[in-house]
Amino acid sequence: MKYISTRGNAPELAFDDVLLTGLAADGGLYVPKEVPQFSLEEIESWRDLPYTELAHKVIYPFVEGCVESDALKGMLESVYNNEVFGHKAIAPVQQIDHNEYVLELFHGPTLAFKDFALQMLGQLLDYVLAKRDEKVVIMGATSGDTGSAAIEGTKTCKNVDIFILHPHGKVSEVQRRQMTTVVGDNIHNIAIEGNFDQAQDMVKASFGDQAFLRGERKLVAVNSINWARIMSQIVYYFYSALNLGGPVRPMAYSVPTGNFGDIFAGYMAKKMGLPIEQLIIATNENDVLHRLMSNNLYKVEPLKHTITPSMDIAVSSNFERLLFDLYDRDGAALAELMNKMADRSVEVELSEEKLGKARDLFDSYAVTEDVIVKTMQDVYGETGYLLDPHTAIGVKAARECRRNNRIPMITLGTAHPVKFEEAVQRAGFEMPKLPHHLTDLMERQERLEVLPADLKAVQAFIAKNTFKD
Repeated sequence: MKYISTRGNAPELAFDDVLLTGLAADGGLYVPKEVPQFSLEEIESWRDLPYTELAHKVIYPFVEGCVESDALKGMLESVYNNEVFGHKAIAPVQQIDHNEYVLELFHGPTLAFKDFALQMLGQLLDYVLAKRDEKVVIMGATSGDTGSAAIEGTKTCKNVDIFILHPHGKVSEVQRRQMTTVVGDNIHNIAIEGNFDQAQDMVKASFGDQAFLRGERKLVAVNSINWARIMSQIVYYFYSALNLGGPVRPMAYSVPTGNFGDIFAGYMAKKMGLPIEQLIIATNENDVLHRLMSNNLYKVEPLKHTITPSMDIAVSSNFERLLFDLYDRDGAALAELMNKMADRSVEVELSEEKLGKARDLFDSYAVTEDVIVKTMQDVYGETGYLLDPHTAIGVKAARECRRNNRIPMITLGTAHPVKFEEAVQRAGFEMPKLPHHLTDLMERQERLEVLPADLKAVQAFIAKNTFKD
């Protein structure tokens, strides 16, 4: 499997290089040169496979030539098991109405969907770095869940130092503590006196110029620009569909999304052969994608801080991967478009033909805080089931945008409600208890460094803690 840049001016890479590269040299994102294809008969033959075996079927074509089949099998078995995930089904489906479901993706160690990808990313990094006898630095920005999942996934990696930036005072206490209480000499938490987009910009700038690492280390991305994350997330679309009658019947999915990575995984599942009739982009008030989909207007607005902090993102990085397909994989045309979009003072329109292609599959909906709270209350009143606020956005969007009541509508349940105290309390509910492996979380000692939103200060801190000698 070879990978190409969305902007068409970077070398083709094999999977192991893509894993360690992050952004392409031309500023683009790596995507598979060719998408693996499965027939309906082949997908149907997977119906009774447990999660690990299904994951092997889906993932192996993306890593073939770089990761041995048996090695991949061992990684999958070490990640997707009942010791790491608190539910034996790994990704169970909960019914909340007729033909309406929540895919529970929050049974991992940090109670968020990102565990699926980042636990696997840690395994892949250990495998590839050991083969290459290299050490790397992971640098990532988080608006809530990515940081803790990345730390949990890589805390035992022997050849990795990890630095995670989060906006100071703008993630929930549970989210922060899940990052700052993990013990390890290779783990560094940086609280930025700014917002998520500033942290993300510093990460992107650091990948563009890595001189601060003295040529001795390489930066690796854990944010959803890393293809390994998208690849791992494709699996649960196949898993949920097979559990609800697919591929004989098509599915529809509503995905709470900020960076577009999780819903792009659903788009990839469809390209690979899984019958998906509709994908709903469910956003909070940071609704850049909804405004584009509904009004054909792309303009970056100031970031709003909400009760759904994991979606408080003004620029959806992974949307570029979809645009690449909409522009017929024309890297030069996409590079021109992305340069326009990078100027946050301008408004950008897509051609009606390109936008129409997106609208064939995608719908979008933006949800305000009051409606999030109301949806949490409504679903609890109807079922006794407590949604986290991000999943509530997905459920509301699903109910507003649903095209076909005769097929299953699956909302991705992206996080456990215990992580979002403000939203749960605003909805009038008592906080659920932390799962057993986190019962002492509030007593654990925290470790973090508060730094200004200044690139040089952040890079100096990383260099100091990477080269301790």
